[in-house]
Amino acid sequence: MNDTLKTISERFSCRNFTDQVPEKKYLEAIAQAAIQAPSGMNRQCWHVIVVNNRDLISEMDKEGINILSLMEDRSMYERIMKRGGNLFYNAPCMILIALKEAYPKGAELIDCGILAQNISLAATSLGIANLHCGFVGLAFAGNRANEFKEKLKFPDEYECGMGVLLGYTENAMPPHVPNQNKITYIE
Repeated sequence: MNDTLKTISERFSCRNFTDQVPEKKYLEAIAQAAIQAPSGMNRQCWHVIVVNNRDLISEMDKEGINILSLMEDRSMYERIMKRGGNLFYNAPCMILIALKEAYPKGAELIDCGILAQNISLAATSLGIANLHCGFVGLAFAGNRANEFKEKLKFPDEYECGMGVLLGYTENAMPPHVPNQNKITYIE
């Protein structure tokens, strides 16, 4: 098995981060891998924001939990509370992907997914645990959205796409078992 396939097969979603922040050289390498992602018509309707400010991450986490607690359907809130009450699982670092609407509308979401996967695979290859985290968007769903955009230096006309949490794990977990029934071959 080549190194890329090995990295893909070993990647797991970390939900138990330590306090250790990845070294700057690794964060820079991961950010570079992110922006090497292809995008539709090379529009690059994304902006990568590397965040290792624990206070800001904690503020965003608390705002997201607050938004989640106010939702009519409390199932996600209850699930997060059972897992320790932190949307970001105490990750010391995240890469936030800011997006600008593309044409056709929604095309930027495909590009965001490709970019996020580049981040995750680059991080895994460097021994850095990670988690794709759509919950980051909750911090931008309430009254503090513009405040967070300003603190995070969002470019004009960009919105929160998603985040990838980064750090080191308390205990490595096995990757999920692939469901082979999700593959169909047509010959």
